[in-house]
Amino acid sequence: MNRTRLHWALIAGTAAAVGVGAALGTRAVTQLVDSTLPDARGIASFNRPGTITLLSSQGKIIQKLGPATREKIKPGAMPPLVQNAFIAAEDRRFFQHDGVDAWGIARAVVTNVRQGAVREGASTITQQLARIVFLSQDRTITRKLKEAALALKLERQLSKQQILEQYLNYVYLGSGAYGVSDAAWIYFSKTTDQLTVAEAALIAGLPPAPSIYSPLVNPDLARKQRALVLDRMAQSGAISRVEAERASASPLALKPATPKYFNSSAPYFTTWVAQELPKLVSPEQLEVGGIKVRTSLNLDWQIKARDVILKNAPFDTEGVMVSIEPGTGLVRVMVGGRNFYESQFNRATLALRSPGSTFKLFPYATAIDLGVKPETIVLDKKRCWNGYCPKNFGNKYYGKVSLANALKNSLNTVAVQLQDIVGFDAIIKTANKFEIGTQRPLGKYYPMAIGAYEQTVLDMAAAYAGVANRGVFVKPGPFEEIRGPEGNILWSRRVDGNRGRRALDSDVADAMNWMFQRVVTGGTGIAAKLDDRQVAGKTGTSEGARDLWFIGSIPQLTTAVWFGYDDNRETKSNSGEAAWTWKQFMLQIEAELPVQAFPPKPELNRPWRVPGKKKPKTTDKKAAYLGYEHEKESPEQVDAPAGSAFPATGMPFPPEFAPPAPVPSPRESQAPAASPQRNWMKPRIQERRWTR
Repeated sequence: MNRTRLHWALIAGTAAAVGVGAALGTRAVTQLVDSTLPDARGIASFNRPGTITLLSSQGKIIQKLGPATREKIKPGAMPPLVQNAFIAAEDRRFFQHDGVDAWGIARAVVTNVRQGAVREGASTITQQLARIVFLSQDRTITRKLKEAALALKLERQLSKQQILEQYLNYVYLGSGAYGVSDAAWIYFSKTTDQLTVAEAALIAGLPPAPSIYSPLVNPDLARKQRALVLDRMAQSGAISRVEAERASASPLALKPATPKYFNSSAPYFTTWVAQELPKLVSPEQLEVGGIKVRTSLNLDWQIKARDVILKNAPFDTEGVMVSIEPGTGLVRVMVGGRNFYESQFNRATLALRSPGSTFKLFPYATAIDLGVKPETIVLDKKRCWNGYCPKNFGNKYYGKVSLANALKNSLNTVAVQLQDIVGFDAIIKTANKFEIGTQRPLGKYYPMAIGAYEQTVLDMAAAYAGVANRGVFVKPGPFEEIRGPEGNILWSRRVDGNRGRRALDSDVADAMNWMFQRVVTGGTGIAAKLDDRQVAGKTGTSEGARDLWFIGSIPQLTTAVWFGYDDNRETKSNSGEAAWTWKQFMLQIEAELPVQAFPPKPELNRPWRVPGKKKPKTTDKKAAYLGYEHEKESPEQVDAPAGSAFPATGMPFPPEFAPPAPVPSPRESQAPAASPQRNWMKPRIQERRWTR
């Protein structure tokens, strides 16, 4: 008996040791295999390759690019009807297996052999989720083994409900639908909780061959697949046999819709983003996808701006609006035309248009920087420069007029006189500091002073924003922050963004802003006047009113408005339309911007400097002072301190301060030939008629 007991004790001990060893060995093998597999808990942040989400500055979705799930169902919100339909169609023993269903595999083999075709799949929902997230679609033994191992790990790390919900959010369901929410919208224009039994069954029948069973592609096959799912739902008890028969006999009742966030809420802006994004992230990062881009766009303002442009565009002209935050360069609004789906040409960033009198910023700023004052008297009269004879609007001439009033009334002859006095090189240098003329050089011809060389609306808006920012120019940009698929920061404006550079001394910029305010309070830009705050702006009209401009600033925002035709026809309107449109936009958003004032008009004590010579240091008290007598202005006197360090035009210059020799206007053979077949959508310098 003792021997018998000892014998059985040895057997039991050996069996226990073997069992424990096997368990420990299995656990060790499992842990070893698990360590080579991805962490299943990262599924919630899964993104397919090439997906990009564009967000507004407030975090609203502007657009989702690539094969993205455009709308996910939140945990716990998946309708039971949809869950039951997919379980019946894809994995009837979902709640009984541990990720790999041996009974399901056997059943599928028997069913497919009996019917002589593949009628039933063996992959569980867990295996399908593992394949979607972690693996490719290759049909290999290695991939199937990895799929099974990953499915087992998923079951250990996630609950059944989590697995099911993630699968329903990511499974491809044809016609660009990723997830059941997208499918409900694309096929029926419904949310998932609005789906009927027939509709849920149709969607649940799509995973085996979504491109083939899509009701938008093969409605007859979709109907047959729906009937099969309804039969399985009845077998599982999810619905009654009567419900199944009634749903099977119902029409498809499709109501197709564009996927949510498929089209951009601001298409002109997002086309610009698409051009700029590769400059900040690598091709590999774009290919991996899962990128979230927080852009600079204020989506609410963008919608208001688009409506204002459509409502106020004179006749059937195209319209553009760009708003820039001066201190950061962030583009808050970009409307590139009337209708993106009729014309994808972005006139805000690509169209080269004559800036007209908005270009006068540069000769005036250059003159002030060299020692001219806003109260300096100049002579406004008809005059020619080597055959070039500019005219004022309405052929109106003021005689002796202050520089400030010349800008207020946008006198062309004065702008050209300033150019003649300070020289082409000095003006070009000033413009270049604002990145005007750096990509497309400015020619040294007299019409340059009044906008002969085309610029984009974005570039001109950025230059005026630099002046509003007290002379600090910040390159315009569309990005606040770019994050990778794991939420890691790839680029941040606060860390990596442009810090700006000084383009004008602050007192010069303050003087320009003071003069621009007078343009709005009583000059050509009066249509843009706001009752409760200061506005600094300038109108611009090209020859024949082909381009209508207004660029206006409050301290926190600079906005440019342009109207014109793509074929460069005359608009038969005036720049007051652009100024009025600017005001209509600002009236809708000004409540969001606290009232702020520009710095007051500065006391300018700059000695007149010969153009081209180095600027004397502010501490250099030996700089010469000409001390010319300040003449009284006619017909109106600018409110400014008396005294001028610069002679009125027409007075004799000392030899050392003589104006530069005039540059001859181009010969007829040098001027570009006009072409009636001109493609005005192609950016290039427009043809000009030179008056001799």
